[in-house]
Amino acid sequence: MGIILWLIIGLVVGWLASQVMHSPHGIFVDLLLGLVGSFVGGILASLIFHWKPQSISGSLIVAFVGAVILIGIHRMLFARPGARLHA
Repeated sequence: MGIILWLIIGLVVGWLASQVMHSPHGIFVDLLLGLVGSFVGGILASLIFHWKPQSISGSLIVAFVGAVILIGIHRMLFARPGARLHA
């Protein structure tokens, strides 16, 4: 799959993951976390499960899971003390 398609998938998935995770960040941070998360998700899926991107739907799922994980990690690392986190 081309890099342009991964960028588009990352942007869409970043927005979707931010909606699911109720991310308090702005759209720019959500899109950036989605891009990085889709990349990380693809790398982890290929290393752990020997997954190769062959379909758009599989790529969307892997990218979504990577983005959700990355938003969760970002939330844990940069949460203000005493702030309530949405589930």
